[in-house]
Amino acid sequence: MPRGIVKTAFLSLSVRNFRLFAAGQVLSVSGTWMMIVGQDWLVLSLTDSPGTALAAVTAAQFTPMLLLTLYGGRLADRHDKRHLLIRCNAASGVVALGLGVLVATDAARMWHLLLFGCCLGTVNAVEVPTRMAFVGELVGPALLPNASALSAAYFNVARVVGPAVAGLLIAVCGVGPLMLLNAVSHLAVIAALRRMDPAAVLRVPPGAPGRVVDGLRYVRGRPDLVVTLTLVSCVAVFGMNFHLTLPLTAKTVFHAGPGTFGLLTTAFALGSLAAALATTARRTRPSARLVATTAVVFGALETAAGRAPDYWSAAVLLAATGCASIAFAQAANHRVQLGSDPRYRGRVMAIYTLILQGSTPIGAVLIGWLTTRLGSRAGLYAGGLLSLVSTLGVLLAAHARRRHLRVRTESERAQPAARHPR
Repeated sequence: MPRGIVKTAFLSLSVRNFRLFAAGQVLSVSGTWMMIVGQDWLVLSLTDSPGTALAAVTAAQFTPMLLLTLYGGRLADRHDKRHLLIRCNAASGVVALGLGVLVATDAARMWHLLLFGCCLGTVNAVEVPTRMAFVGELVGPALLPNASALSAAYFNVARVVGPAVAGLLIAVCGVGPLMLLNAVSHLAVIAALRRMDPAAVLRVPPGAPGRVVDGLRYVRGRPDLVVTLTLVSCVAVFGMNFHLTLPLTAKTVFHAGPGTFGLLTTAFALGSLAAALATTARRTRPSARLVATTAVVFGALETAAGRAPDYWSAAVLLAATGCASIAFAQAANHRVQLGSDPRYRGRVMAIYTLILQGSTPIGAVLIGWLTTRLGSRAGLYAGGLLSLVSTLGVLLAAHARRRHLRVRTESERAQPAARHPR
């Protein structure tokens, strides 16, 4: 890769505070993905109804986000985001340590996993929108698309490394040590946040009303944001249930053992990483057409992945699906962030997070129900089809609304001329 392209792709890393932030996140998110793979494997080992159990654990983790994320965005707009993130990571580390001890001592039961998921989801309801909004304060609006894309890139680097290491650790020493490593990984984020220069953080001075409802009103008055967030809701509810669909596909369709259990997740992550690196070149707000196109492509590829005839073709199609998922998520993220008033950004990103991740319990219940009745493959191909159909429906509705408004505006302009002919 030419040196100029590399320099442009990693431009945000010239900011010291963002370098520290990214380094801490890589270690922490790697630990989180190790925990996710270990948790999924543990659930599959503890129950004879894997689809229902995985759906229950997923719902337990994401239901607090559905209920509390908007409040988390309000906290992000009102308080120092760096201090808030330190507290969130400390809480996540303590919770992860408790689960790790239970698993290492062979005392973990399903209700422990449900409780852990609920506690982690509560912390994430504050941490996720705060972290998203904090990136803009670290690098400023000019570098925000690049920094956001790099954030997706390191997330997917961790998504590659975490499952690969998790599969080896599960095969060699079981799930317990893996969970304890996840607990320790949160210290990396805390250390990075504490080493930052607070004076270099571009904090937005409070000036907009601080209530949750004010953020909702702001978004409601922005049709461009409403359409984008509606597309995100369609794809998130139906298509982005990979916490559930990937382990089910690996274990029950292709009968993967612990050594290869994480490979489908790794393939998905490699595709996601490629898309994240490609979007580092973005400098301006994406168009509505780009957001819509990537949503349609994602739905089509996930449908194809669900019908893959064998393990390796599934891995290839999931890599393509991962690429499309990040291309869509990044386009939607950048369209929302770069189109929002910085004073409302914490609350706007909370709405984005609520839709993208807080809707997961709804999707988990629906996809879990489909896999129980139609088989494990249905989680992917039905999710892809529903994403595709609902996306097309939203686009048709938005087009019809724009056409109606245009006709009404033209009619209103013509009326005065009709009343006052020359």
